[in-house]
Amino acid sequence: MSTPALADLPIRRLTHRDLHACADLSEDRGWPREEHKWGLLLAAGKGYGIDDPEGGLVTACVVTGYGTGDRPDLCAIGMVLVAERHARQGVGRRLMRHVVAEAGTTPLTLYATPYGRPLYEELGFKVTGTSEMVRGHFRAGGPCSAVATRPATGEDLSTLVRLDEEVFGADRTHLITRLPAFADQLRVAEEGGRITGYAALWPNMDTHVVGPLVARDTETTKALVASLAAHTDRPLRTDVDVRHEALLTWLKEHGLTSVGFNAVMTYGTPDLPGDWTRRFAPLTVAAG
Repeated sequence: MSTPALADLPIRRLTHRDLHACADLSEDRGWPREEHKWGLLLAAGKGYGIDDPEGGLVTACVVTGYGTGDRPDLCAIGMVLVAERHARQGVGRRLMRHVVAEAGTTPLTLYATPYGRPLYEELGFKVTGTSEMVRGHFRAGGPCSAVATRPATGEDLSTLVRLDEEVFGADRTHLITRLPAFADQLRVAEEGGRITGYAALWPNMDTHVVGPLVARDTETTKALVASLAAHTDRPLRTDVDVRHEALLTWLKEHGLTSVGFNAVMTYGTPDLPGDWTRRFAPLTVAAG
C-alpha cells in the first residue's frame, strides 16, 4: 500500500494522550522536550496535528483561547512544529491556514522566531512588538526592595484572575487557576493589603521560567523576580517586552544574558488588548 501524500493526511485535534508524541516532535526539531509545558497547553488550549503514517506526528501546534462567551476574545498560537523529515513541504503553512480559518473573526497572536516569521507574514500576521529572551543564574545584590512580596494563597486566586484580566485584556481564568499546580512558586506583591503584582516560577527542563510577570511598575517586578530567585538554584529564563528597558537592564546586571528575540505578531487586530505597561512577561510565549 502506498503512503498517502502529505496534502491528503487529515488535520485532527490533539489531546493529552498525544503529549509524548508532541514532545518527540519538539526533540526532532532540536527543541527541548518540554513535557511539563506541553501538558499545560494541551489541557488549557486546543492542539492540532497531522499523524505520520510511519509513526509520530508530521506537524503540531496549540491554540489557547481567552475570554468568555461562545467565541474567544483572543487566541494565542504556539508550538508550531514540523518534523524535520517533512520540513519545507508546505505542511506548516497548511496547518496554519487551518488554524486561521478555524478562528474565524477571533483576533490571533503569536511569538515568531526569525525562522518562522516569513510564513506568518505571508499569512497576513503583522509585527506589533518584540520580546527579548534572557537566561542565566540570578545574582542577588543591591539595595533591599521596599516592595513586600509573599507566597500566593488559594484565597488570592480570585484577585489574581481579576488583576490578570485587567492587564492582559481578556479573561484567562483557565490558565491562572492552573498556576498553583503548574508552577513551583507563585508569589504576589502587596501594599496596604492590596495585591499590586504577581509572578510564577515554573520548571522547564534545567531552568526555571519566570512568567507570567504582571505588576504595577518596574520596582515591583524586580522585587517579585528577586523573591522567586531566592528560592531556586536553577538558571532563570524569561521573555520580556523590550519596551521594559529598565527591567531588562536590571536582569542583565544581575547575571542574565540575552538569548534572542521574538517578534510579537497579531492577525485581525492592530495591537494586543490590555495594558502593556503592567504586562512584563508572558506565562510562556506559546500561550501569549
